[in-house]
Amino acid sequence: MAVITRKLSELFEEFLRTWQDKSGSYKYRERIAQLAATGDKSVVVDYEDIIQFNTDLGERLLSQPDESLREFKMAAFEVLSTENSSYAGQVKNALTVRIRGITDKIPLRKVNTSHLDKMIAVAGMVVRSSELRPLLTDAAFICPNGHVTKLIQEGEVIKRPLKCEGCEEVRNLELDEKRSTFIDSQILRVQELPEELPPGQLPRFFDVDVVGDIVNAARPGDRIVLSGVVRAVLDITPGQARTRVFRSKIDSNLIEVAGKDPGQIQITKEDEFLIRSVAANPDAYQRLIRSVAPAILGHEAVKEAILLLLVGGPQTVLPDGTKLRGDINVFIVGDPGVAKSEMLKFAAQVAPRGMFASGKGSTAAGLSAAVIREKNTFMLEAGVVVLADQGIACIDEFDKMKEDDRSALHEQMEQQTITIAKGGIYATLNARTSILAAANPIFGKYDPYKNLTDNITLPIPLLTRFDLIFVVKDTPTPAQDEKLATHILDVHRKRGYTDPPPVQFDLMKKYITYAKKISPTITIEAQNRMKEYYLQLRRSVAEGQIGATPRTLESLIRLSSAKARLMLRDLVLEEDALTAISLMNRMVEDVLTDTETKTKADFGILLGQPAGERGKLSTSMDIFRTMEGAEKKPVELKLFRDELVKSGRFKGDDEIDKMIQKLIKEGIIWENKPGFYRRVQA
Repeated sequence: MAVITRKLSELFEEFLRTWQDKSGSYKYRERIAQLAATGDKSVVVDYEDIIQFNTDLGERLLSQPDESLREFKMAAFEVLSTENSSYAGQVKNALTVRIRGITDKIPLRKVNTSHLDKMIAVAGMVVRSSELRPLLTDAAFICPNGHVTKLIQEGEVIKRPLKCEGCEEVRNLELDEKRSTFIDSQILRVQELPEELPPGQLPRFFDVDVVGDIVNAARPGDRIVLSGVVRAVLDITPGQARTRVFRSKIDSNLIEVAGKDPGQIQITKEDEFLIRSVAANPDAYQRLIRSVAPAILGHEAVKEAILLLLVGGPQTVLPDGTKLRGDINVFIVGDPGVAKSEMLKFAAQVAPRGMFASGKGSTAAGLSAAVIREKNTFMLEAGVVVLADQGIACIDEFDKMKEDDRSALHEQMEQQTITIAKGGIYATLNARTSILAAANPIFGKYDPYKNLTDNITLPIPLLTRFDLIFVVKDTPTPAQDEKLATHILDVHRKRGYTDPPPVQFDLMKKYITYAKKISPTITIEAQNRMKEYYLQLRRSVAEGQIGATPRTLESLIRLSSAKARLMLRDLVLEEDALTAISLMNRMVEDVLTDTETKTKADFGILLGQPAGERGKLSTSMDIFRTMEGAEKKPVELKLFRDELVKSGRFKGDDEIDKMIQKLIKEGIIWENKPGFYRRVQA
């Protein structure tokens, strides 16, 4: 690095006063002049401009940031004094110069001791944020005689003056908080991005000290580009000897939130041409479906649903601020070995922002958010659905999770937020995330003679929040078994796809990112088609059956909008509505058909009350009322059981015992004395 002969402050001041942009205007003089109008206390400077002005000055800024930023601040103060002297006097101590656009970003994993006390730029994800706390910057000490001595504070420990400036007093100097100066401060924990994490490695993270007007600039779940100075800090524990091992941290200079748009994928003009050419094919939709998890044979309907989930529908914001979600949630129930996990992993990888979690190793805090106490301060830590904001969260082994942990998803799947109220912290975090979940049946294999809620142990409110539910069965079929075996063996023999996907993985990822930017409008034809189908579902409700709800109609809207997005259209056409209806019909056939009464479109199955079950419940209550008579006498449980057997509505003792337990559990009947029950009066 060349030696700079002029004073740094003079060079920086010349840069701020004379640098012009392409239009010929004085870029930074105008920015500094506007500080008083906006009330800002920091000047953002583009690093590229400094390099073009003086290369040595730019290199000096990175290698010796403490001295350079101090001189830069003095130069900015001189320019501000010229433009607005009164405002300069108000913000003299708080004025800061922030550096933006440092060209060489360093991966968090590669930050080491060679970067100590140097300015770097890193990209990462905020996983924790602390509460706002005052930081002492200019301490005022008062002696017994009332003299005040001020001392600028740096580092983590308060520095005390050697003596009083007024009377040479060396003892009894007390800190006067009222005369001292404080600024806002916060601690963030920044972790490397999931897509940059090497397989089998723990993610690296740094604690970042944030001060001044960039406090609260980022929240847990945000992806940021951070410029700052790397520090080594000695951990001082009371009562223990000092250790040679230091911990590293970053003093932030500037934070830019880069997570406003889904994904960080750059799409060039050539990429856009390829994407448009794919969408222009007559069979583009089928080609895209075949490109989802191409290593897995079959499961076209599930792949189609995953494809629409990856794109999703646009979020609608009403004039009163109400938000209607556009993200699609899909639930896959299937026998072991039908490649559910592989489809989830593919979705997490191809999504612009995807997170994968396994239910066995996930807790409520790990999925949503948590408040953690650390060093006498509370930290807000983001979970999977918050980190996957504007992306998808794939949760495998959904059935292995504890019920309390699953309940954390109730708010997220409908309101798309996570609300935390713990430890004096109340916060609402964005969780605009699609959920793709997979589970195994409780009997190991899906029983086709039982309804969905009898095959899985999931809470009813959670089931109703899924737009689509698929049952994937492993049914032995000689022709299909031979085809599958040949496919698997060919994949291993060729060490690649037996049939190359029409759209390659990298292009598929860019295609999804590009499609998510489109916000299509529903046409009258598509609206009428969805309305007609919904009303048909409502009209076809048989006696004792629960029909479709408005959530079903909203699911159709999301699915049809996703199809239009996928085809890069600004309008949702009738054919898009037909695609959504086709997928909904698939769910009606597989999931919403009562195995006992064979009635279709029975949405009571998702509520645990299919038509057959409701009929049995009605029969049981009629028998109970008859036995208790007009005088409402207690009914002996043994006799009640015998009457249920005589009714002929129940198949075996297990169903009878299940019905009795349901009546007791739901508080319909209660035990008056051992062996005798009464009905809870309405």
